Amino acid sequence: MTAPLSSTRTRAALRTSARLSAEMLLVLLMAWVGLWIVGQMWSVVWPLVVALFLTTLTWPFASFLRRRGWPPALAASAVTVVFLVVALGVVALIAVPVASQTGDLTDGVVQGIHKVREWASGPPLNIGDKQISDATDATITRIQNSVGSVVTALVTGVSTVLNGLVTAVLALFLMFFFLKDGPRFLPWLTRQLPGRLATDVPTVAERSWDTLGSFVRSQALVGLLDAVLIGAGLWILGVPLVLPLAVLTFVTAFVPIVGAVFAGFVAVLIALVSNGLTDALIVLAIILVVQQLEGNVFQPMIQSRGLGLHAAVVLLAVTLGGSLAGVVGSLLAVPAAALVAVVWNYLREQLAEVPEVSSPSEQG
Repeated sequence: MTAPLSSTRTRAALRTSARLSAEMLLVLLMAWVGLWIVGQMWSVVWPLVVALFLTTLTWPFASFLRRRGWPPALAASAVTVVFLVVALGVVALIAVPVASQTGDLTDGVVQGIHKVREWASGPPLNIGDKQISDATDATITRIQNSVGSVVTALVTGVSTVLNGLVTAVLALFLMFFFLKDGPRFLPWLTRQLPGRLATDVPTVAERSWDTLGSFVRSQALVGLLDAVLIGAGLWILGVPLVLPLAVLTFVTAFVPIVGAVFAGFVAVLIALVSNGLTDALIVLAIILVVQQLEGNVFQPMIQSRGLGLHAAVVLLAVTLGGSLAGVVGSLLAVPAAALVAVVWNYLREQLAEVPEVSSPSEQG
């Protein structure tokens, strides 16, 4: 026969549960307030985040120059200029070959449209010219009726480009100052904080910096693997613009989801207009396979080792970040999860019970 419940223990358990629930709600409320504040300051926070990413990527070169006796300002200036030249060179590497073959690509697009139309008019679809013309007219009518929406989208796009340029310029200047004055930040922070915070906060900041550097390096390695594999497939198939497409794949790897879709769309389009439908489908298959390997094998394995996170945590973080904040959320989800893990591990270290060591007299 089951013993009756103790009313005293039941009330104590309910009080404990209520207290823990109230504390958890308070923590979640404070987290929500913190995220709301970050959202209100996003125009400043986003360039700062980009600058930190760029600084972790370029700091080894600045550190190398400083160890060789270069003044901090000169080392930071040299690395910033070289980075800017490399970035502009990458843009030119992508834009110049594409611009030089614009005519051929345009002719290929027209020929591709005619091929698709001829294919659609035959079996099994048997779509006649009248149906195609009706569909084209309906599309044109819909576009004409949506002129306002198109203009709004165009203005929004121009505003987005301008904001992106402002963000890039501000991030570049912040990167320069981080490279020049970065090593002086932690000592300055230590002097500004009272008591135990003067030790805890700089320690967490240093560990967070190391973790952020691991994220950027691992993401660069994933992008390099994508670029090599997809570039090799394009080269084997004889698709033109292999090098620009490989560079584009590497650069867009830092923008999850949308970057991969955009790079894949460009590669498939160029394969279609230059090599035909069969090679375009093969390129599409290659890109899908590589993206599956990246999302399910390369990225979880590399980032989990570099950040100390389980592969499942990486996948869940990217999914949650994308659902909450889109592309930016996907980009920041993994480093944010890693920084949370850094803070949690440090708290565990500080709150862990240290086993007491008995003195020799007590042991005797």
